[in-house]
Amino acid sequence: MALRPDAPHDLPHTVPPTRTPPSGAVVIPPAQVRRSLRSTDLDQVVMTTSLEKIFKMATANSMWPFGFGLACCAMEMIAMISSARYDVARFGSEVVRATPRQSDLMIVSGRVAHKMAEPIRQLYEQMLEPKYVMAMGACSSTGGMFSNYSILQGVDKIVPVDVYVPGCPPRPEAVVEGLMVLQERIKSGIPSSSINQETQS
Repeated sequence: MALRPDAPHDLPHTVPPTRTPPSGAVVIPPAQVRRSLRSTDLDQVVMTTSLEKIFKMATANSMWPFGFGLACCAMEMIAMISSARYDVARFGSEVVRATPRQSDLMIVSGRVAHKMAEPIRQLYEQMLEPKYVMAMGACSSTGGMFSNYSILQGVDKIVPVDVYVPGCPPRPEAVVEGLMVLQERIKSGIPSSSINQETQS
């Protein structure tokens, strides 16, 4: 309240009464003013890392899939990639590459006939390192219910597999979880199965 010019300035100053909080109430203290940064406080403004960690993070967050749909599991894979409901763009995997030379992850979905074994192996060898393989569904993982002479009993007989996603067919959420597991493996430094196979041989 502004005082008039002719009003005395020695009016008693009234202090508002303090209110005590009720019992059991939580009192939040006023925010403390953050101290100014000194030139020696680099750990608060600078993040240090290695080039290898940056490469792993970039690889894990930009997995470009090469969809190899062979049977009914391919429908679930298409639903996972093309639907906005599952939003695989948050993993950097929304663009399915049509050529293996531009992809990092081969998703084999469906039963693998013996006649398709050689083309799958050729396409896998055309992928650049680091490369990963996901066996989507029971048929591509173990042959499923097709235990006969014409179906390959698992795609891992011809290419090294990094992630197995069980189901007949697996739901798109399971494929997303398999993608997340693969991301964690890459970030933690676990090499792909192709590198492990070359090391053992």
